[in-house]
Amino acid sequence: MTIKEQINQELEKLPEPLLQEILDFVQFLQVKHQTHSISSDSQSAQMLTTEHTLTGSTAKDLLEFVGSWEGSDIRECLQLVHDSRIPLEL
Repeated sequence: MTIKEQINQELEKLPEPLLQEILDFVQFLQVKHQTHSISSDSQSAQMLTTEHTLTGSTAKDLLEFVGSWEGSDIRECLQLVHDSRIPLEL
């Protein structure tokens, strides 16, 4: 007996409320698989077509690797970094 046949056999025994839960779960799995598959495909394609390097560590190098800043609060973020740094003791 195939897995599909076993599932069908078990489904026949279940009450309607449990069937609804199973349908919801199956639909969740389908969406999850689709999303994962699309994400994996686009990441693989990006890795094949783009080579990123972190050498040089200029702002341009870093932006190429991580994208670009899209916030309007960069000054506040930078100030937070400066304010929260611990002084270096040598």
